[in-house]
Amino acid sequence: MRELEGLYVPWQGAEVPERRLLVLNEQLAAELDLDVEALRGSADVLSGHAAPEGATPVAQAYAGHQFGAYSPRLGDGRALLLGELLDAHGRRRDLHLKGSGRTPFARGGDGKAVVGPMLREYVIGEAMHALGIPTSRALAVVATGENIRRETFLPGAVLARVAASHIRVGTFQFAAASGGPEPVRRLAAHSIARHHPDASTYLDLYDRVIESQAALIAQWMLVGFVHGVMNTDNMAIAGETIDYGPCAFMDAYAPATVFSSIDHGGRYAYGNQPAIAAWNLARLGEAMLPLFDEDQDAAVAVATSRLEMFTDRFEGHWRAGMRAKLGVVEASEVTDALIVDLQALLKRHKIDYTGSFRALAASLRGASADALSGEGFPEWMARWREQLAGEPGEVAAAMDRINPVYVPRNHHVEVALTAATGGDMEPFQRLLEVLARPFDERRGLDAYAEPAPAGGWPYITYCGT
Repeated sequence: MRELEGLYVPWQGAEVPERRLLVLNEQLAAELDLDVEALRGSADVLSGHAAPEGATPVAQAYAGHQFGAYSPRLGDGRALLLGELLDAHGRRRDLHLKGSGRTPFARGGDGKAVVGPMLREYVIGEAMHALGIPTSRALAVVATGENIRRETFLPGAVLARVAASHIRVGTFQFAAASGGPEPVRRLAAHSIARHHPDASTYLDLYDRVIESQAALIAQWMLVGFVHGVMNTDNMAIAGETIDYGPCAFMDAYAPATVFSSIDHGGRYAYGNQPAIAAWNLARLGEAMLPLFDEDQDAAVAVATSRLEMFTDRFEGHWRAGMRAKLGVVEASEVTDALIVDLQALLKRHKIDYTGSFRALAASLRGASADALSGEGFPEWMARWREQLAGEPGEVAAAMDRINPVYVPRNHHVEVALTAATGGDMEPFQRLLEVLARPFDERRGLDAYAEPAPAGGWPYITYCGT
């Protein structure tokens, strides 16, 4: 980050009364080529209480559109970038803290975090990683011994997470607003070197970010993931899922699904995510316009031509993914109609999204598909079977390899977080073990594959600030 002067402020985390490791991601530590035992004794650093030897932590600056409203100065209000690591494969990774105290960007907040939301980011990020979806990952969660005031007093915690970088659309927006083309140029050159070294021009960089987001959002949609706060400051240039807040996985299929307590208008509902991604990418294009062409009209024209490809790219990734989930090979109007009609049936009958695909595969092995027996399903399943290429058992096995049986179902996440907040980490650890192998059905884990219980819903999630 030192080459990006003006886009960060050197800062130190807050001292806290207790530094107790709640959970350590040993698998990730190995990938980072870190000594696990040394990490177990590094709670001071992982909490922000002390800086790593020789490091200068920084709070990053960025702007952003939050629920569509532009804020020129956001930044890491309760977070610090400790530094960069080279992992075991030679890839450069950021080590970043969340909840480490107020910074100059705190905007009146206390800069703290509490156990529940930090463990939510940990478990959802690990689930996404196991599903093969690009994501930041938690390295550790450290208890701070503080009682943090939210709706009630809750135990404090700091999350240590790792990402390809924390450069966001909002970082480009801040650079564009704070110093004209030159800071944007420096940021874009850094982004090319860090993430897209094959990009030969700044327009190529923009194009690659568009492609990476089209692929990422398609993967979200295929597994029923709802990010919850797709502000421009929460979209990473690296194409990873980042800044997990009030996120959750959809239960019954419904495009209007919203979990976040602050998304009153449903701006970031499940079905809106592709359009919001395109909107965010338009804001990135606006920030980068001076890099595309000295003539503004020409710059707008080339940026628009690239952005217009987003929908087709997203649709291509998503439709290919849906065909694979259904065990269908051929891309045709017939298979496209199958996908659309299945969505309509799932919505009409309020069918569990994740379980529906496993039930379809099971039906090819002769199992009953009671969950898919509502009006319209028998006719649809007959049409579907006509499109399958291959022996039913082989198709079912291929479907099971990409359709998870276990996702972070909201009722299990809530049980785990509530128990952890009260000091019992066993349900959380058990949930992590289940989600580490999402495609392998295992004996004794039936409860983790079952739909949400009737009653007590809709489920509501909170940002934790």
